[in-house]
Amino acid sequence: MRERDRSTLGRAITLIESNAAKDQALAQALLVQVLPLTGKAQRIGITGVPGVGKSTFIESFGSFLTERGHRVAVLAIDPTSGVTRGSILGDKTRMNKLSRDDNAFIRPSPSGGSLGGVARKTRESMLLCEAAGYDVILVETVGVGQSETVVAEMVDLFLVLMLPGAGDELQGIKRGILELADILAVNKADANPAAARLAKRDYLSALKLMHGATGDARRGGVPVLLMSGLSGAGIDALWQHIEEHFAAANGSGQLDRKRLEQLRRWMWSMVEERVLQALRSHPEVERIAPKLEAEVLGGKLTPTLGAQALLQAFGLEDGSMTEPRGDGH
Repeated sequence: MRERDRSTLGRAITLIESNAAKDQALAQALLVQVLPLTGKAQRIGITGVPGVGKSTFIESFGSFLTERGHRVAVLAIDPTSGVTRGSILGDKTRMNKLSRDDNAFIRPSPSGGSLGGVARKTRESMLLCEAAGYDVILVETVGVGQSETVVAEMVDLFLVLMLPGAGDELQGIKRGILELADILAVNKADANPAAARLAKRDYLSALKLMHGATGDARRGGVPVLLMSGLSGAGIDALWQHIEEHFAAANGSGQLDRKRLEQLRRWMWSMVEERVLQALRSHPEVERIAPKLEAEVLGGKLTPTLGAQALLQAFGLEDGSMTEPRGDGH
């Protein structure tokens, strides 16, 4: 990996993705060894509404960066479906130019499993890519949903791609997606310049009503840019904004603080995932769960009492449910 061999990196990520206990032990040993080589890349999350042209944009953006001496890794996260709505990045024929570029690496995250499991594998794959010398990591999420929040919590900057013609489309956008955005880019702006300019105005108005998710690194608000992934128009301006964002975040110390907070949340999310797995697979829980579910669905038992019974079967004393702590644990 230090020699930047792509096939070795691919095998290392395959090891990370394995659920076998022996492979997981080896994967964690590998991650410990490469940790000193990580943390130097710019981690950029990318999402967008269906049909916005994410794959075309990523190929143009990735090629733009490699032509300027950067090494780019593209990771996709799509926990919804690996069959009908799997990652568009799984088919590298959609990115012919970038997939042949020696300074680029394209890898979809494994589909299936829990959202937390996919996120863990993507985070660990990101560390491996950094250890292999990639200085720009693009994490792409397919669709609009909970995965956007997961990706935003593992990157330094979150880019949201939108289409011209805001109007009704703006009404259907989840407020949370706009709150996550560090940069909003109206793609395919060359197809309908007037509609693109109108969309930019509408998005700027909507963003002014919201507070930024990254605080003092975004003085002046969230930029809304016009661009075209197909022609490459506006990509240079986008990169300039991204570099300015990183310069501000580095200068204020915010980038370091954000990454430390991400590590803390990552650890606790892993604890929650493992505890839930252990609870579901506990023999006594498996034995009584169907009966409790039937009683809850039949109106004979409240969900709270059903949950308490499951926790008690798991061995949590009397199973009493208390208010969660306010520190995020």
